[in-house]
Amino acid sequence: MAVKKDRSFADGGHVGTVYLVGAGPGDPELLTLRGAKLLAEAEVVVYDALVHEELLGLANPRADLVFMGKRAGCTSPTQEEINDRLIALARGGRRVVRLKGGDPFVFGRGGEEVKALSEAGIPCVVIPGVTAGVAVPASLGIPVTHRGTAGSVAFVTGHPGKGKSDPVAWDRLVGAVDTLVIYMGMTRLGDIVKALLAGGAAPETPAAVIAHGTTVAQRYVVATLAELPEAVVREAIPTPAIIVVGKVVAERKTFTTLATVAMPSGVLG
Repeated sequence: MAVKKDRSFADGGHVGTVYLVGAGPGDPELLTLRGAKLLAEAEVVVYDALVHEELLGLANPRADLVFMGKRAGCTSPTQEEINDRLIALARGGRRVVRLKGGDPFVFGRGGEEVKALSEAGIPCVVIPGVTAGVAVPASLGIPVTHRGTAGSVAFVTGHPGKGKSDPVAWDRLVGAVDTLVIYMGMTRLGDIVKALLAGGAAPETPAAVIAHGTTVAQRYVVATLAELPEAVVREAIPTPAIIVVGKVVAERKTFTTLATVAMPSGVLG
């Protein structure tokens, strides 16, 4: 792949290109080949909190490594500060890789960064990544779709954002899709389960929570929907985690040997 040439300013200077690269769901071997190539050519790598540290070892040894990650409950840079940093680096003529966990456009705020860069006149290229919503369930042997069991899947956020109302109509999802994959829902797991049950979901619906998915640190719990919040507390499942709700969860015993992509350790509820 030929790397996109940097664009010139009208005054004779030049502006670098920002590459939004999806780092994948956790396992560093799930980075795409194009992502690895761009890391090797980067002059600056701006990475987030979900990026496996081994991926930084693939970066150009002369590249500057800049951490700009967010963690719930921790002091973190705002999205505006991240945008400004990317713009400043590119205006300095640097080739910038913005390394983001999963896929930049799946609850990764990649769209906001692309918009800010475009408005600032900065060229930007998006490199898709393997999203956690598919890979993490697969690492536990859970297919998010399966003929005869689940013909539809919805990826939803469990985190509405500070001071914002919940953007998800949980009651409308019940019965509308076969599999729910919920990102960033751990702090509101109890409320989400109550909303799904109030919307008509069967209490015995199979469900799972998978933390640190696709890595050797992976932990999980499988339980009924009604029992899931208690099971998560009992087994002290950490964050970040993916929540999966639907009949496909019951397929995990069938597919575990076919779909395992890491060496997970966990507990079965």
